[in-house]
Amino acid sequence: MKFISASDRYIAKLIALPLFSTLAIAAMLLLLDKMLTLFDFVAQEGGPVSVVWRMLANLLPEYLSLGIPIGLLLGILLAFRNLALSSELDIFRAVGQGYGRLLRVPFMFAIVLAAINLAIVGFVQPHSRYLYEELRFELRSGALGASIKVGEFVNLGKNLTLRIDESKNEGTDLTGLFIHGKNKDDQSISVNAERGVFLRTDDPDTIILRLREGRLIHDAPNYETPRVLSFSNHDIPIALPQIESFRNRGDKDREYTIPELIEIMGGENSSLEAKNQARANFHFRLAEVAMMLLLPFLAIALAIPPKRSTSALGVFISIIMVVTYHKINQYAETVGGKGDVDPFIAMWTPFALFAALILWMYYVIAHVPGGQPIGALESVFAKITKALKNFFNTKSRKKVIQKTVNRATPMNEESIS
Repeated sequence: MKFISASDRYIAKLIALPLFSTLAIAAMLLLLDKMLTLFDFVAQEGGPVSVVWRMLANLLPEYLSLGIPIGLLLGILLAFRNLALSSELDIFRAVGQGYGRLLRVPFMFAIVLAAINLAIVGFVQPHSRYLYEELRFELRSGALGASIKVGEFVNLGKNLTLRIDESKNEGTDLTGLFIHGKNKDDQSISVNAERGVFLRTDDPDTIILRLREGRLIHDAPNYETPRVLSFSNHDIPIALPQIESFRNRGDKDREYTIPELIEIMGGENSSLEAKNQARANFHFRLAEVAMMLLLPFLAIALAIPPKRSTSALGVFISIIMVVTYHKINQYAETVGGKGDVDPFIAMWTPFALFAALILWMYYVIAHVPGGQPIGALESVFAKITKALKNFFNTKSRKKVIQKTVNRATPMNEESIS
């Protein structure tokens, strides 16, 4: 007997399409939602547009870690829902393939995706999160050139002020420049130029502002009149302000990899607070990944609607359960990190309760004849749906009758006259 049969390949095809489609759509929606915020943030800081794409790339692992469980759940659920609605599931069971045998392919997907998700949350996401925070810091500090804003007076150092009317090609082509500065001897210089460009030098702390087609006014207390000079090219050296270096990676628990968290948990020099936070974050990541191994059971339990029904209530309940579990885990991590509850108990108690609920739902659908784990909710949902249909049908009939009566009513004498 082959380990992978034709029916397994068929189920794998049914799962793959909604799984990867859901994963791609979820990641795109999360990125698009964050993109608007990042564009606004970068525009306010005056940074280059290319920084937005770098920041989104560093957020992608975090969004994938959220999208992979949802994609796995919906992929399995929608595949078995289609099998149930088309009666193919009954055929599989009639030929001796029970739910345990049909779960072989879903568990293959679950194990592979759980391993990928563990690699993401355990090793990739901590580094990408740190790079994202570093880009935010550089934007705010001006390390990316973000301190020069169009149409505003900007202080470059203590005694130099710059204003530009327009900036093109991410700062490589400046127009309408005004510069004013003073030195220690109280000598002042004012410059107007049509065009300008920033150039790098061998000194990382100094840049050159090359001006073209402008006029320079030089004044000092011992000058009777200011000196005026017209130029076609003029270079002004600008000392860059000292920028504070960004912090080291690991000041936040999300920026530690799993081996680093284990090292903190067992470190003799680590404080009790640091150990609790590390333990809470460590168990949070493991509990999130371990939950993925229960998703095939949950998907099967909620995918099969009652007979002669096409209700999609199970799809909505499955999403609500996964999101609720994630939010409970976040709260448990906070409580465990503060030391109010042991991190192990805080994280694995919700997992045990959800696991018991999911396994009970699977047992009902798989081993209880005619069993429906959400049968009560299905009946309530069906009654509400029927009542709404009757309400709207009655309302539409009343409108039709009213229009018919209005058309059949004869005109009175006043309207004739």
